[in-house]
Amino acid sequence: MPKNTKSVVAVVDDDPRVLESLEELLESAGHAARTFSSARTLLASKALSEIDCLITDIGMPGMDGFELERVMSERRPDLPVILITGRHEITELPQAKNNRFFRKPFDGQALLAAIGDALNGKETPS
Repeated sequence: MPKNTKSVVAVVDDDPRVLESLEELLESAGHAARTFSSARTLLASKALSEIDCLITDIGMPGMDGFELERVMSERRPDLPVILITGRHEITELPQAKNNRFFRKPFDGQALLAAIGDALNGKETPS
């Protein structure tokens, strides 16, 4: 896929309102958004090879965001993953400290900045 096209950012969240608002935010910033209501839906899709960045909710039924991140690190080790959650206790977990991590409600501009850093190969401080 030529890189003169928009960056493709996939969003996985079981809340349709979050999917809709993130899709609008991403597209307003010039990204192409792909939304999925579950980790399994993403993994079954043909979109995996075209994704440049993944944003996933942690607390989802079935496969949670930490498990999805693990699976994606095996399938696409170079794919940056940003984790989001509405559950405050999760931010205390050790694995939450080492990732690009946002607690809902989060600042849209900060999320866009983290996506930009991820797409440019920069690590964001945790």
